[in-house]
This record gives sequence, structure tokens and C-alpha cells, in this order.
Amino acid sequence: MIKYALNFKAGFENKCIQLFVEAYNQSIRDKSIHFDWHENDITKQFHNYINKNPLRSKWSISSNVEHHLPQDLEIKTKGFANKDLRMDMRFVKFKIRIFQSNKEYEVYFEAKNLKEKDSSLKRRYIDIGIGNFVKRKYPLGFLVGYLLEGAVFSVIEGGINLMLKNDNREKECLHPKKHDLVTHYYESDHSGLCLKHLIFDFTKE
Repeated sequence: MIKYALNFKAGFENKCIQLFVEAYNQSIRDKSIHFDWHENDITKQFHNYINKNPLRSKWSISSNVEHHLPQDLEIKTKGFANKDLRMDMRFVKFKIRIFQSNKEYEVYFEAKNLKEKDSSLKRRYIDIGIGNFVKRKYPLGFLVGYLLEGAVFSVIEGGINLMLKNDNREKECLHPKKHDLVTHYYESDHSGLCLKHLIFDFTKE
């Protein structure tokens, strides 16, 4: 039963990635993404496409943007909800009768803009994007890079990985891996935590 549950979870993750990739492809066809947008703007546009994708309904997957990650606070004071961390996109599916009970599966995506000539965006990708996963502030999920200027190789190898090496974190560098659904897919190891990176290149539209 455990193997079955793990296989189901892996299949669910691939469905979520497919929905994300199809939203990206549709945005390229529609030329709907503006290069001065914030990453939340791009994610919201993706979410509009995902909601309309018939596969989402077929697979009985629900999704939302700006998902709050509530803190376990003993005493709640005015404004406590505004202090919650937020994940850019969350996918949810219920699988019925695993171990005789309902099981909720969640997949999270956190997105960051990237530009080859903008060091602050690459630093933010490392410090906030990777950092929040490594510090377990975010549940395990996917880190998404929206490339708005430059080349993927230069941004990763000449930017993010170079910064990690300069921080004496060479073991945490991003390594390209083959993925059937994503053109630019990377993985990085952080003391046994495998973080998966999806890079979507908008410069080729």
C-alpha cells in the first residue's frame, strides 16, 4: 500500500507539472506575459490558464494562488494573518480510501523572476527561493524561475551557481537533469534535501 501511495503521489506531481507547462506554452502562444510584470502577476496569469484547462477537471485537481502557510501561534494578535508565509501556487487532490481513509495530496510551486544582468534577482532566487525551502519555511515543492532576459545557461551557470560557489555552497549548485515535460529542469542537493527547479524561458517567444 505504501508503494501504491508513493506512485500515486509521483503521478500527481507530474500532472501538476504538466498543467504548469501547458500554461506556460499557452502564454507563449498568446504573448500574454509582459517583461515588467512581477512573478506574482505571471503566476496569476498561469493560474487563469490552468483553471480553464480541461485536464484539471478531468484529473479532479483544485488549485489556488498565494496560499497562506499559517504559523502555529499560541497567542494570536491583530494582523497575525499578514505575517504568514505564502506559496505562489498550490495544487490539491484527494485520493479516496488509501488505508481506509481519505488522503489529501498537495504540490507547491514557488516562483521567482530571473534576468541575466540582474544580480539582485539571482540573489533573491538563492536567499529567499532556495533559502526558504532549505530552512523548511516552505513545504517541499518546486522552485520555478521565470526567465525574462538573457540565456538559461548563463543565468544558472554564470549566475546562480557562481554565487553559490562564492558562498562556499558548491555542493548546492543546480545540475541539469532530463525531464519528459520540462525543457529546462534542474535539481540541487541541500544536505539530503533534493530541490527541483523548473526554468521557463520567456525570451524565445
